[in-house]
Amino acid sequence: MGILEKIKDIEEEMARTQKNKATEYHLGLLKAKLAKYRAQLLEPTTKSSKPGEGFDVLKSGDARVVFIGFPSVGKSTLLSKITETKSEVASYEFTTLTAIPGVINYHGAEIQALDLPGIIQGASQGKGRGRQVVAVAKTADVILMVLDATKSREQKAQLTAELEAVGIRLNRPKPDIVFKIKKGGGITFNTTCKSLTYMDEKMVMNILRDYKIHNADVMIREDCTVDDFIDVIIGTRKYVKCLYVYNKIDGISMEELERLAREPHTVVISCEMNLNLEHLVDRIWEELGLLRVYTKRKGKAPDFSDALIVREASSIENVCHSIHRTLAEHFRYALVWGASAKHSPQRVGLTHMVAEGDVVSIVTK
Repeated sequence: MGILEKIKDIEEEMARTQKNKATEYHLGLLKAKLAKYRAQLLEPTTKSSKPGEGFDVLKSGDARVVFIGFPSVGKSTLLSKITETKSEVASYEFTTLTAIPGVINYHGAEIQALDLPGIIQGASQGKGRGRQVVAVAKTADVILMVLDATKSREQKAQLTAELEAVGIRLNRPKPDIVFKIKKGGGITFNTTCKSLTYMDEKMVMNILRDYKIHNADVMIREDCTVDDFIDVIIGTRKYVKCLYVYNKIDGISMEELERLAREPHTVVISCEMNLNLEHLVDRIWEELGLLRVYTKRKGKAPDFSDALIVREASSIENVCHSIHRTLAEHFRYALVWGASAKHSPQRVGLTHMVAEGDVVSIVTK
């Protein structure tokens, strides 16, 4: 029996099984098996691929944004409007056959944007070129799920289900679970929670046994679900921020437009009418969580024309690495002006956390 047949059998058995206290262990094990088979399905094949256009686009710039959506929702048009690129646009499906790269220049940052081929239902089963699309999507810092506002309910549900099935978790934090495989000593289970609602030690042991894991340390720090625990075991899940971009809003009612606009992680636009595109770029910047830090040489004014782009929660050490990979080795101290400084300038070490707009002067040994 092939993997697809095994997946289908498990899904049918789960659909037949009534959810209650008596069946929760059985359902938990079925979920574990289903996740294992789906992970196997997405593993790279050993067969050599045919030469031709592909999806392995070199990651460049300060961050990567990936456009995902069904064919003909306006991804290519949107990419061409907010980036410096030309993506072939037509009013029929499957125009985009390869990953089209573009660059969004914003606040001094270069944000790489990729228009992936229109993802279709069944990508999680390896249909079409879904596996390549998924592999690139997992490298994104932010996913833009581009939806046709006139078909948004069905499209959003299908795309979310497809991405979930291939291990991409949208707008969710990584479960607070410590899992470490060891050479011996059996399974050690601990939790900091007063009670676990969805699983217990017996369930953990059953799932680990199904994955043929007999020696491991498990520490559960939050009231997680069976699915959360399986995600941690598999270890290849990607937790990615997602913006739901509803295009073609000129084709829906004002009531529907207001309903969509109130949803979390949502931006409503019209590429044809150039509506709200600047706000979309603002939201992309916010979701990426990038900071601008400016450098200052001793005895000179800060250089505000060329910002260093770093991630949120970056330290002076991260700033040093952004300037030169060996700078931290010769670091003595830094002077910081700005929101992160208690006074200006503040003398700080490598662990000091910078803030948006800080000015930094590095003093070396």
